Amino acid sequence: MHPHPKRWLALAVIALAQFMVIMDTSIIGVALPEIQQDLGFSQENLSWVFNGYVVAFGGLLLLGGRLADLFGAKRMFSLGWAILAVGSLAAGLAGSVGVEIAARAVQGVGAALIAPSALTLLMMLFAHDPKELTKALALYGAAAPAGGTAGVFLGGVITEWISWPWIYYIYIPIAIAAIAATPSLMPAAPARRGRVDILGATAVTAGIALAVFAIVRAPEEGWGSTATLLSLGGAVALLAGFVAIQATVRQPLVRLAIFKTPNLGAANLAQLLLGAAWIPMWYFLNLYLQQVLGFGAFAGGAALLPMTLAIMLLMIVVAPRAIARFGFKVPTVAGLWILAIGLAGLSLARPDGNFAADVLPASLVAAFGMALAFIPSLGTAISSARPEEGGLASGIVNTSYQVGSALGLAAMTALASAQGADQLGNLEALTDGFSAAFIGAAAIAAVGGLIALLTLRRPPATADANDRQQPSQQVGV
Repeated sequence: MHPHPKRWLALAVIALAQFMVIMDTSIIGVALPEIQQDLGFSQENLSWVFNGYVVAFGGLLLLGGRLADLFGAKRMFSLGWAILAVGSLAAGLAGSVGVEIAARAVQGVGAALIAPSALTLLMMLFAHDPKELTKALALYGAAAPAGGTAGVFLGGVITEWISWPWIYYIYIPIAIAAIAATPSLMPAAPARRGRVDILGATAVTAGIALAVFAIVRAPEEGWGSTATLLSLGGAVALLAGFVAIQATVRQPLVRLAIFKTPNLGAANLAQLLLGAAWIPMWYFLNLYLQQVLGFGAFAGGAALLPMTLAIMLLMIVVAPRAIARFGFKVPTVAGLWILAIGLAGLSLARPDGNFAADVLPASLVAAFGMALAFIPSLGTAISSARPEEGGLASGIVNTSYQVGSALGLAAMTALASAQGADQLGNLEALTDGFSAAFIGAAAIAAVGGLIALLTLRRPPATADANDRQQPSQQVGV
């Protein structure tokens, strides 16, 4: 197989896709208080500015991966950018809570086409060389915290000195540039014959959305209330229906037998729990900095730069070396447990605290854990499937992370509200609520490390150094 002559330039566009998809979650963080004030969000419902995007993103990723396999990753990559641009324009122009959430959902639809297509294209470009593939995955993985860094920083700058709608408008010219570059840079794959499982896609998306809605609303409605129980029961029924559909239709959205692939299910579970721990930390750390410590939008964004820059550096330099030295299992397990330690440290934040003592040390520990766990679990998940199911594998792993993010944030929002985080202006109550969320996220990360320890399998021992250069060793399969 001859390497694609423009593969590294193409990787830059693919990394840009990852950068923008993650930035779309982080850029709103420091703008949340302004959005809340202008559009009239309640403290409990404010998380839907995030969840409106993530539920659509996570719920449709499986469909996005299937469409990439059927119609070509290159075509879906361009279509995703176009939809993201339309959603960004609508989100910036929104004048009400409902329109803002709907526009964020449209952005999520675009991202759900971009993300699995991007990973599929990456695998097509670098499958010829395991060493290059590991390097490409590390750079792709580092684009996520880079997007997080740019998001919190740009979100602060734009909110402070322009206005919050511009956190969305900046996506439009970038989307146009990506669409223009795609035809000449990306490899083309022949379309495959098949049908799209619309019923399955509808069931899984509705199930995820209903589960998140039920968890977010539970503190207000009551966990034992009829509304909460009906919502949770409906979510379970829809997700069970999705599994049943996949088991019976001729061309399912997800071939259930794919989960029999060694390590694929375990790696996706690690990604799900990683998202469920990491995203609540980011969300509540933004709120702690602004609503308790009194940071402005720009200062709040700048305060998160050390953490996100550390993740970038660690993903590029440390994670690949850890994989080469220890394989995929040890870094994944250790990373989740180190993340748990960092989150536990953040739970000690005080109402009269300061950035240097209450935020910086623990956030850097959490960053180290995130960087160590993310690359090996991602590499394992996307490399386990057959080549013709690359889009599906990419969709599954992205779904795992984003669904974990949405459910984790919903659960931690409910926990924080129950402990006082809904009492704006009461610094002690806010801090108690945020601390409870950090403790809950730490527990998720700790359990994730334990599950990874018990379920991830080590590859067979190899006899010589040449064996360690095989793709399965390099990307964690």
